[in-house]
Parts: sequence; structure tokens; C-alpha cells
Amino acid sequence: MTTILSIQSSVAYGHVGNSAVTFPLMRMGVEVWPVITVHFSNHTGYGAWRGPLLRAADLRDVVRGIDERGVLGEVDAVLSGYQGGEDIGAMILDAVALVKLRNPAAIYCCDPVLGDADRGYYVRPGIPELMRQQVVPAAQIITPNQFELTSLTGLPASKLDEVLDAADAARSLGPEVVLITSVVREDAQPGTIEMVAVGAEGAWLVTTPRLPQTFTGSGDVTAATFLASLLEMQDVSKALAHTAAVIYGLLAATAASGRAELALITAQEELIHPSHTFEAIRLR
Repeated sequence: MTTILSIQSSVAYGHVGNSAVTFPLMRMGVEVWPVITVHFSNHTGYGAWRGPLLRAADLRDVVRGIDERGVLGEVDAVLSGYQGGEDIGAMILDAVALVKLRNPAAIYCCDPVLGDADRGYYVRPGIPELMRQQVVPAAQIITPNQFELTSLTGLPASKLDEVLDAADAARSLGPEVVLITSVVREDAQPGTIEMVAVGAEGAWLVTTPRLPQTFTGSGDVTAATFLASLLEMQDVSKALAHTAAVIYGLLAATAASGRAELALITAQEELIHPSHTFEAIRLR
């Protein structure tokens, strides 16, 4: 059984961070050990929220406690998302190092959350530099959106050849596989949205219809689904195609529900038996 140590935020209402990925991963048959960095009433996109940020020392204690059970070597991958401060980033890197000490075959998947094209940066000053200089180089897989890809590399990513060049630049920082999510480019078909995955074996593109809604937490589920799929399939193109099918089914069900929060329960069958199929097109 695949086991993922997921170090992310948690909310009581809604689905972001660990509150978005724990159920889908478990529904996929993955053992998830969530370590929460904050516990808020709701995600910050609502404009108001309550709840505590956990200290890096508290998180280190949680990981230390897991290690004291003698089970940390069972972890196949560490997954991280939004990192609220540099101390949290350092704690995550230490956790990754400890997991790899216990299981040298374990990998680290980082969703380098920084912002998006509509809102710009929504992380604290210093986090983009931390991601670029320390966190991303420690990861084997990263899952940036277009805005984050440009932030990490300093390169434009509005056309397909630019996306590929920027992905290569991101891989040169250290990661073996780069998944670019929510790609909207000038030279694509209207009404579509894409994902691009680049690894040592090549580069692939998958295209899906673009739904008329934004979905908070969708990037978290995308990163988790791709990681789980890649661990199981050991094939970037197959993992990309499966991830696109799962996420499109989930988001289509969410849009049909008329609700803002991800319809994880309603669409739970999409997580394991997607009703749509998409082809990963080889680019090179």
C-alpha cells in the first residue's frame, strides 16, 4: 500500500490543503498521514477566517512522534502545499530529509504555492525565494501553475514553446518531473485548459474543456492525484492522462452542484473510476 505524508493546511469548512487531499487519496487506496500547518475555520479566499497557525516546533513534534512509532520508513512520498513562513519551509525540508533517511526510496512532491495570474502573489515576502532556492531543489516532483512556473524560473509561459522552456528551466533547479497545471495559453484552442508534464523521458500535453468557474483547492487535489498516480503507474504520460480525467470529473460535478466548495462526496466515484478519458499528447 502506498503511504503519503502530507504536510499542509487544514480547514473545518471547505476543501483546501489536507482538507482537500486526504479523502480523495484514501478513496484511491492511498494511506495518508496528514500533518496540518494551520487549522482555520475556512480558507482565506472568503476574506475572513478564524483559527490557529501551528508553530514549526509543533509540527516537528508531530513528525518526531511518528518517527518514534518506528513507521516513518513506510512513507513512499512527502507531499507539501502552501507554506506560510520560512520556518515552516525549513521544517518540511527537515521532515523530507528524515523520511529519506528512514526510506531512501521515498520521494518529495512539492506544490510550490505562490499565487496565480488573477491575484498575483498571495504568500508572505521571502517565500518565493525560499521556494526557488531551497524547497524546489529538494523536490523530485513539482506541480506549479503557469504563474508559479514563471515566478520560479523568471521565464514567460504564455505559449506552448515557452511553457516547455520554462519547465526545462524548472527541472534544472533539481526536480525530475514538472507538472504545470491550469495552463491557459495564447496558441491553444478557445474554451480549453491544459496540463503539461515534463520529465526525463519527454513532455506531454493534455487538454480538457474549460469550465466557467474557479475552484479553490483544485490545485491541491491535482498535485495529490498526480503524485498517487505516478507512484502507482511509474509512467508520467499515463499519470498525466489519469489525473486530467479525475480532476475534470471532480470539477464538472462541482460546477453542476452550484456550490463553491469541491464536491468530493458527490464526485467520489470520479476519483477512482473517471467518467471521462483524455489523451496525453507527446510533445517531444
